[in-house]
Amino acid sequence: MSVIPGPTYRGRFAPSPTGPLHAGSLVAALASWLDARAHGGIWIVRIEDVDTPRCVPGADELILRQLAACGLVSDEPVVRQSRRGTLYQAALDRLIADGVAYPCACSRKDIENALNAAGLGRERHHAAVYPGTCRPERGGLHGREARAWRFRVEPGKLHWTDRRLGPQAQDVATEVGDFVLRRADGLWAYQLAVVVDDAEQGITQIVRGEDLSDNTPRQRLLQQALGLPVPSCLHTPLVMGDNGEKLSKQNGAQALDLAHPLIALNQAAQHLGLPAATGSLPDALSQWVNAWPWRDLAPV
Repeated sequence: MSVIPGPTYRGRFAPSPTGPLHAGSLVAALASWLDARAHGGIWIVRIEDVDTPRCVPGADELILRQLAACGLVSDEPVVRQSRRGTLYQAALDRLIADGVAYPCACSRKDIENALNAAGLGRERHHAAVYPGTCRPERGGLHGREARAWRFRVEPGKLHWTDRRLGPQAQDVATEVGDFVLRRADGLWAYQLAVVVDDAEQGITQIVRGEDLSDNTPRQRLLQQALGLPVPSCLHTPLVMGDNGEKLSKQNGAQALDLAHPLIALNQAAQHLGLPAATGSLPDALSQWVNAWPWRDLAPV
């Protein structure tokens, strides 16, 4: 897999086109843009439309127009995951050849039944930890038809340092289990797609919402297995809805009102701890770049 050479800093904003941007997604977009500009880097927009059943027709172009209205324009041509299946297949083929990916025949019900039989169950609002039913040493598919492909996770904590959150650790084997690379419906899993894309686009810094922080260890395991560079991460504070949960399209988040973009941007900037800005849109963005608090790129 080729990695694009370029400046020291290459960042990205990667929205899923399941609807228009809302206040929470603008915070992530602004943070990633400001971090790139504060470090003299490149900022790229990538449309993460790999989960095609959830994508809304035309939402990708709407998102790009919303970003442009806020002065946030990709420095390079926009990439869409739905057109990159060949790259994902090549990565999966390598993982299979190296013995760290295997086929799985389990449905969600199968996994739930296996966990219940073992007296494990799962915590409310948490995904079930895959019990390894289809691992080759446990009999593989047991005569059933393969549904998905999984990444083999070995026990042990993975440690990393987030530029905002500080030291982090997770034992993926006990908290997630062997995770999916290609889904039963044939679609590519987010974890594999994002790792391949970040490497192929030469991404050095990942700036995204704090809710995605627990994806980091799975992505780092894949980066290690594929011999890919490991970007540094900064996870931004979340915008919460009235019910105390993360603001999202599923949680009733309203599309951004961009009749006056500076108002929406000021709200996003203040959520990031930046001062309110006045004047023109370019002036405001310049003020926030100069005030950007996360300039240390060392933690990985």
